[in-house]
Amino acid sequence: MNAPIIDPLQGDFPEVIEEFLEHGVMKCIAFNRRGTLLAAGCSDGNCVIWDFETRGIAKELKDKDCVSAITSVCWSKYGHQILVSAADRSLTLWDVLKGEKINRITLQQTPLQARLHPGSSQPSLCLACPLSSAPMIVDLKTGSTTLLPVCISDTDTASARGKVSDGTPPFTPTAACFNKYGNLVYVGNSKGEILIIDYERIQIEAMVPISGGAVVKNIVFSRNGQYLLTNSNDRTIRIYENLLPNKDGLKVIDDITKEFDGFDGAEKLKAVGTKCLTLFREFQDSITRMHWKAPCFSGDGEWVVGGSASKGEHKIYIWDRAGYLVKILEGPKEALIDLGWHPVHPIVVSVSLTGLIYIWAKDYTENWSAFAPDFKELEENEEYVEREDEFDLNPETEKVKEPDVNEDEEVDIITVEKDSAFSDSDASQDELCFLPSIPCPDVTEQQDKCVEISSKMIDNNNSGSPLSEEAGVNGRTTNHASSPMEVLDNTDDAGGARMKRKRKPSEKGLELQAEKVKKPSKPSSRLSKFKTKSMVHQDNSNGTYGDDNSDE
Repeated sequence: MNAPIIDPLQGDFPEVIEEFLEHGVMKCIAFNRRGTLLAAGCSDGNCVIWDFETRGIAKELKDKDCVSAITSVCWSKYGHQILVSAADRSLTLWDVLKGEKINRITLQQTPLQARLHPGSSQPSLCLACPLSSAPMIVDLKTGSTTLLPVCISDTDTASARGKVSDGTPPFTPTAACFNKYGNLVYVGNSKGEILIIDYERIQIEAMVPISGGAVVKNIVFSRNGQYLLTNSNDRTIRIYENLLPNKDGLKVIDDITKEFDGFDGAEKLKAVGTKCLTLFREFQDSITRMHWKAPCFSGDGEWVVGGSASKGEHKIYIWDRAGYLVKILEGPKEALIDLGWHPVHPIVVSVSLTGLIYIWAKDYTENWSAFAPDFKELEENEEYVEREDEFDLNPETEKVKEPDVNEDEEVDIITVEKDSAFSDSDASQDELCFLPSIPCPDVTEQQDKCVEISSKMIDNNNSGSPLSEEAGVNGRTTNHASSPMEVLDNTDDAGGARMKRKRKPSEKGLELQAEKVKKPSKPSSRLSKFKTKSMVHQDNSNGTYGDDNSDE
């Protein structure tokens, strides 16, 4: 398709499926900002947190009030909270470390996506995109909601300011996201427009039209806030360069607006939009013309990844920022429903329709020349002829100069060097990167007790004990087919896991039971004759006669 696609030295991007994670039916995923924890929303309403270093489950957030599928998960900036949106129209904020719910509210519409405010360490505001309503700012503490404007009108000034009269927009759906520090909201509507909104004043500040006017299905910022990605219904992914500063973007917009006081209405918003965003690249498959699913940036913003929305295939396309297709990852014959790139490493995580999480990583090859520069890799065996003096000892070789290192200098092992990818981190904030391991109770103890009890019950059934024989003679039968768990339920009132033991009979009682067994009931005359004939017939079959044996 493109020349760079066959060049393996294009860059650091994933190539093969390294592993897969399985726990129930997972629907959506989200990394924390360090990439050490992976949150996955399940179809049963629970949220599973994976330790991405060990690939094990670190914690499971179980919500008894929610049994519907999770639609999105979002981490707070420092990883202490997780926002979960579900199909039962609920928004739940969790304390990750304690595993407890902080707030839970119910909206009037099902939220397809919910994002916490990125500028606060303990956010109480979130941006929700409902199924059939305009995006809204939700206060998780009070439960109040504020609808955002999703269209402009050249004739009506009120609607240009985004005042929605009945709260229901004339079109759906609508995608929205915060910028890097959360002071502006970028909304992509069904008219093919990108609206830049000041959510505090509920006002549209700028508008950028998209060529073709197709519905915007996804909109997301890169990690550094320099680029904006949109996924439209015209099967095209577009990258826009953000011309506004990350922190003081609202102030700069106000200054730009003053420059276009001569314009009115939509023309003024379009003029301001040209100073805010500019089209950088467009990505599409010109051959298959497929729709895209869950496109996003890599952690450093150098790569763009998008999944195929076609049913029955699990394909992931990777482009560089210049617009070249560098890799197509083909997975199992399962549809792809969500996608995410690791914040730090070249790892892509995808979710299939069956609920499995596939981890795509780079296929590293062993390079022994990195350890021994003189090492040469051979494709086949070669005959080697050694030199005459190759293995002679030469004690007068020059000594290697020792490096000029001060061994008495103290090494600082406490100070942590700042990573450029996390330049916005606050040193005063304690970031949650890993979860402490909680020892689980040993489940095998109960199973061992069940096996031991069942073996004892089998031995009692097979042994001809006086108690069992007495029960058979008197016509009483015991229920030996009861399960070990039923026996465990018959515990003492003291709360122990001991079985109720039968009292041991006395010696006299055992003698009486043995006598009853030795004295069978007197059979009838007809029955006795039948037994005598059968005994004689059995002796004849053996070739002996009972009378001869008795005389001897």
